[in-house]
Amino acid sequence: MKMNPGTRGGFTLVELLVVIVIIAALAGLTAPMVIRQRKKADQTEAVSNARQVGLAMFEFETEYGSFPDASLGETINTNTGGSLAPTSINTSNDAFRQLLASNIAGSEQMFFCKTAYSTVKPDNVFNTTENALKKGDVGFGYMMGSGKKAFSAAGNSGRVLIAAPLKYSGSFTAKQFDKDIYDSKAVVLKMDNSVTSITINKDGEAVLGGTKKLFDTGDDTVWGTVTPELVNPDPR
Repeated sequence: MKMNPGTRGGFTLVELLVVIVIIAALAGLTAPMVIRQRKKADQTEAVSNARQVGLAMFEFETEYGSFPDASLGETINTNTGGSLAPTSINTSNDAFRQLLASNIAGSEQMFFCKTAYSTVKPDNVFNTTENALKKGDVGFGYMMGSGKKAFSAAGNSGRVLIAAPLKYSGSFTAKQFDKDIYDSKAVVLKMDNSVTSITINKDGEAVLGGTKKLFDTGDDTVWGTVTPELVNPDPR
């Protein structure tokens, strides 16, 4: 049968609806995979940057006798002839500025990892105290002893030195990690200079192994009788 040359072929409303439903179904199937791959990439970047921080931390500890500590600020500034090193540590940004001030760390970007409080990578300009590791430039929290006393590498090798991503929703939730950022994983740098990803449980606690959680203390834990204190980043 010949088609009437005056008529045009086209999709009916039903056919269009079927196509839309198929496209929506395919999008629904692939979206979780894309999101998971994005989280995995963010986690991989965090692991890579934590390794760089570890190298800087242990070089700093070799030169100054401990990891960044408020008492070392004046010594660093005297040694370098500058004023970039903080003499108080209220955030992990302050601690990591000492690595920059001592000329041991040569980039701000190693301190970044994707979190709810650090979403834009630092600009790598850190020639003044105002622009060195600004708010939101740092993703890692810094572990210190009670009273914000820095650790040295002489302690238990399983202890954690830096960790991310921390739980943040306008303010930090003490001892809690964000399950959503790296698909229920936390990235930690340990005192033996190893970087690993550990599980975040349903309560937002980072699990070091078995039933032991990161902040557990006691004779059968990595901290022993030491009470660890997590110094949070300065959020954006």
